[in-house]
Amino acid sequence: MNGLSTSPPPPDAEELNAWTLETPAQLKGLRAGLVEALNTHASVMNSELDGIPERMVLVVTELATNAIKHGHPPTRIRLLRTGDQFVLDVADHDLTAFPELAETRPINAGGRGLHLAQAFALEVGWYATHDTKHIWAVFPIDAES
Repeated sequence: MNGLSTSPPPPDAEELNAWTLETPAQLKGLRAGLVEALNTHASVMNSELDGIPERMVLVVTELATNAIKHGHPPTRIRLLRTGDQFVLDVADHDLTAFPELAETRPINAGGRGLHLAQAFALEVGWYATHDTKHIWAVFPIDAES
């Protein structure tokens, strides 16, 4: 994947859970809540997640940390679902800075969160509304997908 899609997540995605964060200290609760929500929804759908929760936790931690650190609070994270995919949607209120891939920075200079998201997700994109900027990532519901 070379760039980021510039569109909202799939339009048929329904919200399963949501979290609002103000500080990095709340990331631990987000991670635990996300794993619990994923396991609950997978159980209801008879799906085998395997390593999907771990990948989603890594991605949501990166995206939420960036939103808390660089965006304007509050940061809102939503777990969405389409027929066969989970979608993470991370929003902040900074409309002056847009997501960009850190192509030219040294490895230790940070800015690799979007690369990590692209490595673990099926698709990554972003969009803005009148008051929020969203970055989203799509993951399969069934590990065999």
